[in-house]
Amino acid sequence: KLIGGTKASLAGAGDNSWEGLNVHTPYPLTRPFDHQRKAALLSSDTLYCYDLPALFEAAVEQEWVEASKKGGVEGDIRAASRPLMVMYTTELVVKKTGAVNPDDWTIQDYWNGELELYQVNRGSGANDVGMVAWLMVLKTVEYPNGRQVVLIANDITHKAGSFGTREDVVFKLASEFAREKRIPRLYIAANSGARIGLADSVKKTFKVAFKDPSKPENGFDYIYVTPEDYKALNSDKQRILVESATYAGQSVHRVTDIIGSEADLGVENLKGSGLIAGETSAAYKDIFTLTLVLGRTVGIGAYLVRLGQRTIQKTTASPIILTGYQALNKLMGVDVYSTNDQLGGPGIMYSNGVSHLSEPDHLRAIKAAVDWLAYVPSMRGGLLPVTDIRGVDEIERPIEFTPVPGTPYDPRTLLAGGEDDSGKWQSGFFDRGSFTEYLAGWAKTVVIGRARLGGFPMGVVITENRTAENIKPADPADVKASEAVIQEAGCVWFPNSAYKTAQAINDFRTEDLPLIVFANWRGFSGGQRDMFDEVLKYGSLIVDAFVNYEQPVFVYIPPFAEIRGGAWVVLDASINANVMEMYAAAGTARGGVLEANGAASVKYRTKDLITTMHRLDETLQSLDAKLQVEGSSKEDTESIQEAIESRERALLPVYEQISVQFCELHDTPGRMQAVGVIRRQVEWTQARSFFYWRLRRKLAEFDLRKKIIDAAQVGRAIKTPTPLEASDMIRQWFLATSPSMSAAKWEDDKIMLTWMAQNHQLLENKVVAFTQECVAQEVALVMTSGGNTAKVGTMGIIEGIGRAMATMTEEDRAAFKEMLSRTIG
Repeated sequence: KLIGGTKASLAGAGDNSWEGLNVHTPYPLTRPFDHQRKAALLSSDTLYCYDLPALFEAAVEQEWVEASKKGGVEGDIRAASRPLMVMYTTELVVKKTGAVNPDDWTIQDYWNGELELYQVNRGSGANDVGMVAWLMVLKTVEYPNGRQVVLIANDITHKAGSFGTREDVVFKLASEFAREKRIPRLYIAANSGARIGLADSVKKTFKVAFKDPSKPENGFDYIYVTPEDYKALNSDKQRILVESATYAGQSVHRVTDIIGSEADLGVENLKGSGLIAGETSAAYKDIFTLTLVLGRTVGIGAYLVRLGQRTIQKTTASPIILTGYQALNKLMGVDVYSTNDQLGGPGIMYSNGVSHLSEPDHLRAIKAAVDWLAYVPSMRGGLLPVTDIRGVDEIERPIEFTPVPGTPYDPRTLLAGGEDDSGKWQSGFFDRGSFTEYLAGWAKTVVIGRARLGGFPMGVVITENRTAENIKPADPADVKASEAVIQEAGCVWFPNSAYKTAQAINDFRTEDLPLIVFANWRGFSGGQRDMFDEVLKYGSLIVDAFVNYEQPVFVYIPPFAEIRGGAWVVLDASINANVMEMYAAAGTARGGVLEANGAASVKYRTKDLITTMHRLDETLQSLDAKLQVEGSSKEDTESIQEAIESRERALLPVYEQISVQFCELHDTPGRMQAVGVIRRQVEWTQARSFFYWRLRRKLAEFDLRKKIIDAAQVGRAIKTPTPLEASDMIRQWFLATSPSMSAAKWEDDKIMLTWMAQNHQLLENKVVAFTQECVAQEVALVMTSGGNTAKVGTMGIIEGIGRAMATMTEEDRAAFKEMLSRTIG
C-alpha cells in the first residue's frame, strides 16, 4: 500500500511510481517516505502522519468484520451490506486567496483575512507545514453511507513536529472547518511543543565586548555589531535594535533587541499557541473533540490534549508533558527523572483522568477512536446512531442479574451482565457487549461509560459500591515523599470521583447522548482532608453540568440502593426539570436526608423509645397501672419502679431496631412517589423495557418541542416558550386529538409514540401554524407598539417586503399582491 494511500485513493489514482520505467527495472530497496517513517519512529516511536488515514481505514474494516460476527443470520446481512470502499479522504490545505503563489503565506495573512481552507487531492508528503489535516468520510456500521470527520495531525518529521505560526493557522482553520460543519474533530498529537528559533543572520555577525580582550574568561559587558554589519543586517528590514557605544576606541552598535528576519523565532509562536488553545476550548463546546496521543506531546501540545478533554493515549513513548525530564533535571541540578513517562506517561495521565483510554499500539488506539465515534451522532445536534440489535440482544427481556442485599458486587455487571458462580450468563441493563468503560484508571469509586439500550447510545454513570484504592505516587524530586495508598469507601463521593462525574456529564452533553445515572450514594465525604481537597467545589460542578444538559436524563435508584443528603441534592430532577426525571426500584430503593440509623439516633431518642414501650407493652402498662394505685407503700412503689426499669432495659434493644425500621419506612419508594420527588417506581427486572420506551418517547418529544421553540424565535416581542411549556403544548394537542385520549394515555410511552407516528403530518402542520401565528404577533406588536418604535418598525417591515418582492418571480409577486390585498381590504 502506498504511503498515505487508502483503497479508495489507490483505486482512483493508482500507483504511478512506475510510470515510464522499463519493465526490467528492479524493485527499489526502500519504499517512498521510508526516511520519514524512520525519522518518526526514532523521534517519538510514532508513525509518519501520512500513514494515519490507512490505519483509520483498517480500523473501520475491522469494525465491519466484528459486526458481521455478531448475531448469526443478521450478522451475515450486515456483512453483505458492507461497502466496497469504507473510507474516502481529501486533504485540507491552507492557501492565500488571489496570490500569485497561494502556498506562500504567513500568519499575518491570516490576521488580514486572506487565507482559506481548500479540499485538495495531492500526493503524500507534499506538505511544507508541520501540521496536516484531512476531511475523512468513514463508512462505518452505524453510517454505511458515510460520516464526515476532520482529522488533524502533527508531522513530527517537519521540524520535530513543533508548533510554528503556520502550523497554528492550519490547525485553527481545520478546526473551524469542523465547527462550521458541526462534525467530529480528531487530533493526532505527536509534537515537541512551541517552536524555538534564533536569528542566524545575527548569530553569524555579532561580536562581544569583553571586559579584558586578552582575558575573555573574565566576562563581558555586552554584544555589539560593527557599523558595516549593522548596515548590512538592516538593509532590507530591521533585524536588530541598537544603541551607540564605544568599544576599544571605536564606535560600535550595542545590540539591545534581536528581531531577526527568520519566521517563528520565539514569542510569536506562543501567540499562535494561544490562538489554537482558544479554538480547541471552543471546539469542545461546539462539536465532538477527541485527541489521540501517539507520540510525545509537549507544552501547547499537552494543553491541546486537555482542552479537547477526551483523550486516548498510547501506552509507550507517548508522554503528555509540559517540560522534558532533561530540562527539569538541569533546573534542579540533579538527575531526578530518567524518562518523560515518569512525568506524563499513562501511569500518570490515565490515573489522574487526563487520558480516558490507554491502548498498547497505534492501530488499537485508532480502533478505540472509531469505536468511540460509533456512539456519537454524525454531526452535532443530529440523530443518534441507532444500531440493529437483532441476533445480539432483545429489547423486551427481563434483567437477570439482581443485586443481593448486603453483598457488594461489581456495578459493571448491573450494566453489562456477566456470569454467575456456576458460569451461567446473567443479562444486565444494556445491550449485550455494548458497554465501554472510560476513565477507568481514575477516581474508581465512580464508573462511567457509554453503552446502548435497544440500539440507542447512552452515557451512563454508576456508583462503585466496593472499597477502592487511590494510589498517589511518590515524586522522585522529593526525597521525603513516599507512595500513599488511600482507601476510598464505596457509595461515597470523594473530590476526585465528584469531579469525574461532572466531567463525564459534560462530555456526554457535548456528544448529544441521553444519560442514565444509577445512583447509590450515601453522600459526600466531608472529612477534613476531603473538605480541604475541595469536595464541595467538585460536587457543585455536578449541578452545573446537569443545568446545561439538553438530552433526556434519567436518575434511577437500583435495587437495595440509596441516595442520602447532599448526594440527593446534586441529582434531584428539579435541577433541570426540562430534561431530568427520577425513578426508584420498586420496594427496595431508599432515599432520605440521613440513613435510618442516623435518623433514629437523632429523631427517635431513648426517651421516645421508652414512651413507645409504655404505649405498646402490656407488661409495662400493667406496672404503670399498679404504680398509680393509691395507698401503696414506699417499698411497693420502689419495687414497681425497679421492675419497670428492668423491663425497659430488656426491651430497649428490640425497640431500637423498631425505631430504625420506623425511620426507614419514611424513605421508601412509595413515599418518594407520594410526595412527588420521583416520577414512579420501576421494577428492576422490567427496567430495561421501561427505559427503552421512555427514552424513545422523550427523544421524539424533545425533537418536536425543539421545533416549537425554534418557531417562536422570530423576534424580540414574542416570548419563546420554555421546554416544559412546549411539552405542555404537545400534551394539549394529544388530548385534543380525540375524546379517547386521556391524561393516563399521555403517560403511556408506547401510546404516545404511536400517536406521534400516526399524526406526523398533523403535528408538522401545527408547528407551521404556530410559526405563522408567532410571525403575525411579532409584526402586529411592532406596528402597534406606539411612538418612534412603531414608526421605525413599520418602515422596516415595508422595506423587508419590498426586498423580498424584488427577488420573486412574476407569478409569485402577483400571488403575494393578491394575498396582501385580500388581507387588508
